[in-house]
Amino acid sequence: MGTVFSFDLRDTVTPAVGRALREAVTWLHHVDALFSTYRPDSAICRLDRGETTVERCPAEVGEVLRLCAEAEALTRGWFSARAGGRLDPSGLVKGWAVERAAAVLHEAGARNLCVNGGGDLRLHGEAAPGTPWRIGIADPTRPGRLLTVVTADVPAASAVATSGTAERGHHILDPHAHRPARGLLSTTVIGPSLIWADVHATAIFARGAVMDAEGYEVLTLAEDGRIGGSGGFARAVTDAGSAEG
Repeated sequence: MGTVFSFDLRDTVTPAVGRALREAVTWLHHVDALFSTYRPDSAICRLDRGETTVERCPAEVGEVLRLCAEAEALTRGWFSARAGGRLDPSGLVKGWAVERAAAVLHEAGARNLCVNGGGDLRLHGEAAPGTPWRIGIADPTRPGRLLTVVTADVPAASAVATSGTAERGHHILDPHAHRPARGLLSTTVIGPSLIWADVHATAIFARGAVMDAEGYEVLTLAEDGRIGGSGGFARAVTDAGSAEG
């Protein structure tokens, strides 16, 4: 999927969790084979070229495309699997894949874990007893520095998704204008589901402004340097300066 995935397990790795970890890795390779826009033989590329149909594809393809249609309706078209004129559900599929990988591990007994797919994170439990997970949000204007830190000490912060220019520049397209989205440099969304946090982060970045995302909190960094977002985000954010010191 053009990015790096990592697993951070803070419990003793039992044989069941070890098997689940291998299953989660196999699952991510399977998702890449189906949805990668970098692989001409992937199911999504073949579907885009008209060489197959949704019905002939593995069931996961239909599931993701149904979620994409729901996301497009929810965001009033600011999320689109065809923003660039070709079929590309990457704005949803990464969060969907990470969510399921984390569920496989959690169901096997891993209670304190973080699965990170290119900056989209699904968290369970704590980093250490009594210590919540602390997630640094990259500052796209200062490579190697943090914009802020999300402290995942409340259930609403169990999923963290960031869309922005820090790693790949202006790669998110405005689905209405069909050109790279402008106005924002970074959008971070926290909430209970990584699928929908990922969708909202992509849609808000594409729009260039915060939109309603019920049950989720938003932090944005504009091109002019202004930081904005929803008021509730402050409950889950600490000062980045102390984290960098």
